[in-house]
Amino acid sequence: MKVPMVPQSNHGSQAYLKTKVMTATPAELRLMLFDGAIRFTEQVRRGYTERDYELAYDGTTKAQAIIMELLTALRPDHAPELCVRLSALYTYIYKSLVEANSTQDVALIDDVLKLLRFERETWKLCIDGLARENQSAAGMRTLPRVAPTNPGDSARGTMSIQG
Repeated sequence: MKVPMVPQSNHGSQAYLKTKVMTATPAELRLMLFDGAIRFTEQVRRGYTERDYELAYDGTTKAQAIIMELLTALRPDHAPELCVRLSALYTYIYKSLVEANSTQDVALIDDVLKLLRFERETWKLCIDGLARENQSAAGMRTLPRVAPTNPGDSARGTMSIQG
């Protein structure tokens, strides 16, 4: 059996994507999931407007897989209330994709896109804020003064990063 050759340009982009995924932080991977969900949901919209239902179906299944990944990646032991809310949101998005798939409702897809874009922007702001905090902390020569745990132990009040 002859194996089909992958076009060189596609191979290069696949290698880039693989490297990007393998070197990404967990926060960046989550952002990439949002990007993919948005891209595939836009594909669904395009499929409906162009009456290309195969394109729409392909985009729907891929977007649903990403939403399911976001849903199953939630860790309630870290932030239970947030996870409950995100679980409800991701479940709503998933169900909306299922409904849109059976009705070809572009307005429903537009609602899903609006929610996904908002979630992506929120996550991006979180990542940027964390990066600023990390950069600020990395520039500190001395850690902030902390009250000693033992009243007579004032020598432990500060700590040098340099040793």
